[in-house]
Parts: sequence; C-alpha cells; structure tokens
Amino acid sequence: MTTYQVEQGILTAASQHTNADHAAAELADTLWHDHLGFVLFFCSAEYDLAGLAAALESHFPSTPLSGCTTAGEITPLGYDRGSIVAMGFDRRLFAVETALIDDLDHFELTHAQPLVDGLLARCRRQTIAPINEHSFVLTLLDGLSSREEQVLATLDAALGHIPSFGGSAGDDNHLSHTHVYTAGRFHSHAAVVVMINTRLPFEVFSTHHLTPLTHKLVVTEVNRERRRVIELNGLPAAQVYADLVGVAPEQLSAVIFARHPLAVRIGGQHYVRSIQRVHSDGSLSFYCAVENGIVLTAMQSTPLLENLKIMLAGVSARLGTPSVIIGCDCFLRRMELEALEHVEQASQLLRQAGVVGFNTYGEQHHGMHVNQTFTGVAFGSLPAFDHY
Repeated sequence: MTTYQVEQGILTAASQHTNADHAAAELADTLWHDHLGFVLFFCSAEYDLAGLAAALESHFPSTPLSGCTTAGEITPLGYDRGSIVAMGFDRRLFAVETALIDDLDHFELTHAQPLVDGLLARCRRQTIAPINEHSFVLTLLDGLSSREEQVLATLDAALGHIPSFGGSAGDDNHLSHTHVYTAGRFHSHAAVVVMINTRLPFEVFSTHHLTPLTHKLVVTEVNRERRRVIELNGLPAAQVYADLVGVAPEQLSAVIFARHPLAVRIGGQHYVRSIQRVHSDGSLSFYCAVENGIVLTAMQSTPLLENLKIMLAGVSARLGTPSVIIGCDCFLRRMELEALEHVEQASQLLRQAGVVGFNTYGEQHHGMHVNQTFTGVAFGSLPAFDHY
C-alpha cells in the first residue's frame, strides 16, 4: 500500500504486516532512493518494539529515523489499526534534524535554548532554504508522561516565531505504555523534537468541531500532578459530570467522554481538556493539565466531517492542492467517528487530501497541549521555476 510523491520530495508508505521485519522491509521497498534523508513513522504499539527498532535500523542503515507509537494510524488509504505508516523525506528539499528530551521532569529554558539553537545550526549548514521563513518543528511526546504542558511552553519560548505542532504518543487505547523513537530505539517518558527546513511551501494548522454550551463546572479539588479532578462544584467529580451529560456514573465511558468534552477558556478561545477515565472513588483523570479553581465549559459537537471538509478546503485554497499532509488526530475524534459509523467517510476525505499520520493522546500547537483537535502540516508544491 503506497503512494508516490518523489517529485514533491516526500514518499509515503504503510504496512499491515504484524511481523516487524516484514513491515520494515515493505516500507524500505517503497521509501528507499539515493536521496532519502530522513524517515518519520508512526506505528501500532502492538508491535514487538525492540524487534521493530532493530528491523528499521537494518532496512534503513544510513538514514535517521524518528517516530512514535499510536492510538491508531492514518495511512495513505485512511484510518487503520495494527499497522505502521512512514514518510521518506528527500534531502534535496528537506533538512531534518532531531533531538531527544530524555528528562521531561526537569526540562527548562536553560535546556531548551541550546537544544533549539543546535537544531537551527545543523539545519542551516545544509543550506536548503532560509531558516527563519522556511522551518517548523514537530514534537512527539510520551502520551502518558503528564509533562506536555511544561515541555511545550518551554520549547515554544525557545522557538520564538518558528511554528510548531505535534502529537502525544498512544498505545492502542490501553493507557499503559507509550513510546517515542529516535537514535535507534524506543524511549518512554521522553520527547523527540524534529526540526524541518524545506524549500516547499507549507502551512501548520489546527481545527476542531466543538462549540461551547452555557454549562460551567469549577474544579474545587484536584491532584495536579496526576491530572486527577476529585471535585467539581464542591461535589464528587464523576457524579457532577454524569449529571451534566445525563447518564449514571457507572455508565461513563470513553465514548461518553468523546461525545461530551469539557474545555478551558484562554484568551477568548476554548481549549479542550478531555477526560481520560473515571475512578472508583468518583474522581476523573484528564489528558491535559487541570488546576484547582479553573472553570471548565461544557462543549458540544458540530458535524465533524463537515468541519474536516472545510479545513481541508481552506488549506487547499491558501496553499494549493497539498502534496502531503502530516496529521495528528485525537483518538477521541476517531472514537466519535466510530460511534457514528462515519469512519469510512472520514477515511475517504483523508485519503483524497493525501493525509498520513496517527491518532494521538493529545495534540500540540504553538506551545499549547490540547485534545480533540486535528493538527498538522500541509506541504504545497515546488514552484514551477524551481527544481532540484
């Protein structure tokens, strides 16, 4: 299962082989060429990760690779599970440099600035395109680290005006072990920063299909470090939320959380704070940071497919028909599509638009950690007067 965009500097491929070596070999059969400079991949956590790391390094022996585990893949044919999807970047059009953050708990600006400066310097040496106007950053974080907000805000301060987006690694909805990949192996409680400098036009974007209701909930007791809300409006959190959405507490589930999200308002905009799970003590765990005293607004869904169509049409109007779109799509959006039996329609839209990527445990956009969004980067075409 492959699509070819070598003339635009990117090849995409996917494999459904469960055997790690066979999967890596299938990717290499499509992605390898003399000018391959970098491979980005997203894989199911069901793979033998140690075996997959060895297979990828064997089949791409001289090519840097980065990626992460997922809560579902977006392949050239649309949504998938249990697979691996990858993109190969032509070094004639892309300078790609990566850095590993292996201590998320103590990552500060004094670490972020030299990290970013080093990425910029290494990209600049490849003389692909002017750095300031032609670069962006992709961030991949351990989706169960609970450190996204601090790391992203710190990185954003160091990046300045350079746009960034990304996704939190998943593990096929097990909420147990998530991993990012660089330098030949998978890492937990870590992040990979990928800086991409390119001659191609591009646009970093983010969209969601949610609008606010009038219902407000105040967080009155929280375990901040564990992102666990114990009380809302002075009462057990699960009971208050269940009353809001009209179900019994024992009926709360991931599907309910996907269909009835909560959000915090910052600077006139609503940023979703999705619920991860309900606990036996009546508390609720969240995917994003929650603080004592914040006001959460109930949100309602508008048609997701229509929102996706409008976003993709807007990107095409501004950029021209994209050659490839790398998408970080919240797994709760996919869960909503599955509940509505709209997965095939969504896959068709993604396929037609050239989207590849993964379902995340959270999305990242310009230093913010959010949920239930579709975030990514779209690449336009090389101008007709330009050439390799």
